[in-house]
Amino acid sequence: MSSSGKRVRLGDLLVEEGILTRNQLHRALEAQRASGQFLGEMLVEQNIVSREQLLQVLSNRLEVRACHLRPGLADLSLLSLIGQEEATRLKVLPMFRVRDTLTVAMAEPQSLHIIDRLRELTGCSIRPVLALEGNIVEYIKRAAGSTADLDALAASLAEADMTMATAEADDGSTPDLDEPAVDNPIVNMVNRVLLKAIGERASDVHIEPEREATRIRCRLDGSLRDVMKPPPGLHASIVSRVKVIGRMDIAEKRLPQEGRVRVIAQGREVDLRVSSMPTVLGEKIVIRILDKSNLRVRLEELGFRAETLQAYLRVLRRPYGLVLVTGPTGSGKTTTLYSSLSLIRSAERNIVTVEDPVEYQLDLINQIQVQESIGMTFARALRSILRQDPDVIMVGEIRDEETARVAVQAALTGHLVLATLHTNDAVGAVARLTDMNVEPYLLSSALNGVVAQRLVRTVCSACAEQYFPEKNVLKDAGLSNEKGRPFTRGRGCRHCHESGYVGRAGIYEVMEVTAELRQMIHRGASPQELRRTWQQQGGLTLQQEGVLVALAHRTSLEEVLAATHDDQDDLPGAAAAEPAGEPAAAAVG
Repeated sequence: MSSSGKRVRLGDLLVEEGILTRNQLHRALEAQRASGQFLGEMLVEQNIVSREQLLQVLSNRLEVRACHLRPGLADLSLLSLIGQEEATRLKVLPMFRVRDTLTVAMAEPQSLHIIDRLRELTGCSIRPVLALEGNIVEYIKRAAGSTADLDALAASLAEADMTMATAEADDGSTPDLDEPAVDNPIVNMVNRVLLKAIGERASDVHIEPEREATRIRCRLDGSLRDVMKPPPGLHASIVSRVKVIGRMDIAEKRLPQEGRVRVIAQGREVDLRVSSMPTVLGEKIVIRILDKSNLRVRLEELGFRAETLQAYLRVLRRPYGLVLVTGPTGSGKTTTLYSSLSLIRSAERNIVTVEDPVEYQLDLINQIQVQESIGMTFARALRSILRQDPDVIMVGEIRDEETARVAVQAALTGHLVLATLHTNDAVGAVARLTDMNVEPYLLSSALNGVVAQRLVRTVCSACAEQYFPEKNVLKDAGLSNEKGRPFTRGRGCRHCHESGYVGRAGIYEVMEVTAELRQMIHRGASPQELRRTWQQQGGLTLQQEGVLVALAHRTSLEEVLAATHDDQDDLPGAAAAEPAGEPAAAAVG
């Protein structure tokens, strides 16, 4: 790539390449001065030059990759790293970020001073990609529109004519959140909130009634943050609009309702799961956002350490048996299972899942939705699946004795069974299943391994700084001898909403069931005995795994302690373990 910083004149390049003649260029420049259009756009509109030719010529000359921005290609929420005004001045648009490397569409990718400025603003390494100036300006406007100041929108709503704010009828088509509604401020406000939430990778939107107003919050990286407070008197209209989007009964306000719909947002399809609940102050709405573009289906991207990942892969690659993923709600269990299925799926295998609900649809996998209202329970679906010649079965959740027994029997009869279970740690899964009356001799033969997991927020790269934790924090983490060792935290900036964190990574405790552990499970050993033996074999607890993530400077030590808890005071501390490479961070929901 040229490092001169000199602006490349598009017209001269096209003439040099023989795509335009000098006379054609003069006529085009005269027409451009009269119309005010960008030269490249005008040449494309008039079919004189194709867009591919333009990008190819510039890409070859500047020795940099080129792209044409289109919906879904760039994460528009990243505009906040630079700001609309600066992005317009520099003619740049952030596209996506992988760890500390930010890929940026630039009209002048050869300009070193622009790259230096971007590095200064974002704290990231910059990977330039060429895009046409008009294309960049268009998407800066789109990004600015999708993340506009919602407080200003709320103020305008207070002055708007609410006679047009009623919910419109559902015509059965896919709602397009990008399309503004004429003279309907409520529709526009709801669309804007959803676009902002989707752009910022929020997992949920909460619309809550208060005595004289409405509170709208989004869950970002596991924490709820205020988005806006619409003026008083609009709550019923907002709820009705969301119900219309979710294809729910707007007349029913006394009973809980659920709805699901696919919408168009930022040029791509996004699934919304809508739930309404009556409260004493009015209906509360929660919208779960299921954006497939945020789904990470590579295990390497979820945060597994190298040793932990190898242990899990050994468990997963066995031809049959039971593999459990445990953790509280919202700890990323479903993402881990989907990533596991993505790894082992193939045209030679019949993979069937039974879920409640089916969150994401995956190719080469048959997915079944539980419907308890008609008797389609986990256990009944699982029995039917066994008559469908499956190779791999995924059970969304083992929540009762019947499902547990059928899952274990399936694992014992030559099927690989993956399932989730609500326990605090890996060893606790054994006790949970025996409490469900699964005989220890059956469980010892069926169980291959258990993964326990939590999610921790990762440090914002734009405001990361070193710090030294307090003595009591080091003691709680088992690092009393590491008083002089620096850790990393975020001091807070506008990019991370002053939280110091952006995105989340998984912490994984993997218990691979060895021959010795099988014998102990068979004779009904206590969880304490199992845990002690497993740790003697080299197993690390969730807290110890989390400390390694903090030592690798991916998160803060306080964040690890908040997400994990070690009940065993006599367990070996994590201080003896050194980080084995930086874990990969991912935004998992």
